[in-house]
Amino acid sequence: MPLLSRKEVLNLKLSSIPVDKLRELASNLEVDKRDTGADIVKRLLSCPATGKVIDDFMKLKYIKRIETRRSIISDSELKEELGKVKSFSWGVVQGQLDQKIQAEYVRKIVRYEDLLNSVKAKLHDDVTSYVICTWFNHWTTVLIEEHISTHHKVVPTLKNIKGIDIFFDGQPFDLKVTYLPRDYEPRYATESPKDLAIWMYENQGAQRFGADNRLFVVLLDKDNPEKSWELKRNFSLVFEKIDEFFNKEEVSENDEIIFTFGRKTYTAVSKVLIIAR
Repeated sequence: MPLLSRKEVLNLKLSSIPVDKLRELASNLEVDKRDTGADIVKRLLSCPATGKVIDDFMKLKYIKRIETRRSIISDSELKEELGKVKSFSWGVVQGQLDQKIQAEYVRKIVRYEDLLNSVKAKLHDDVTSYVICTWFNHWTTVLIEEHISTHHKVVPTLKNIKGIDIFFDGQPFDLKVTYLPRDYEPRYATESPKDLAIWMYENQGAQRFGADNRLFVVLLDKDNPEKSWELKRNFSLVFEKIDEFFNKEEVSENDEIIFTFGRKTYTAVSKVLIIAR
């Protein structure tokens, strides 16, 4: 999507607040909190000088969400658990576990004992590796997204809304924490991050296609790209680079990109932060 107006962004922010929290916000602003969430949003949009109040409300509720997570496991404990991962090998292509089970076990093996032996010999290890990699990616991303979402120039969403995780410098972004694509030239990526963004838009899976604004955080071990996963848990470095990026960056028309997908042309606003060592 192209750059949005202040009113359009405010509407998206309000739409990203759960109804119960929306009623609380309306009550704080002495706005009628009856009827549907859409009705409350309309009233809040017509309420003067609510922008900062809404931002502060969303930030406060997000911090409380983090505190809830920390009551289960603290940041330091979670980092310690993530540090226990010794290797990062999917074993199964991400998203294709059921397909592998069907093709290599269910539809191929005809004898029961052979099935059990095959599962013990190979599938158990593959599934274990897959789960560990998925778990590692999830919780490292949680910590990184929490850090980004509490930056003073960022407003986080409070519920899932397609294509929007945060608002940065007054614009909505889908936050993508990822690794440099395999076979993509590291030097070219660092020299031309906009081209990297276009490549990632144009090479996304059809089932998960989106032309929403995206802010890519790309992790790269330049000497050994296969070890980039270890960089993701180097939180002191990652957080330092994130803070440097958000402190200095702004969103402008220069961040608009044009890409092609399925014979159609799209416009999006994209920012790329490459964290390399």
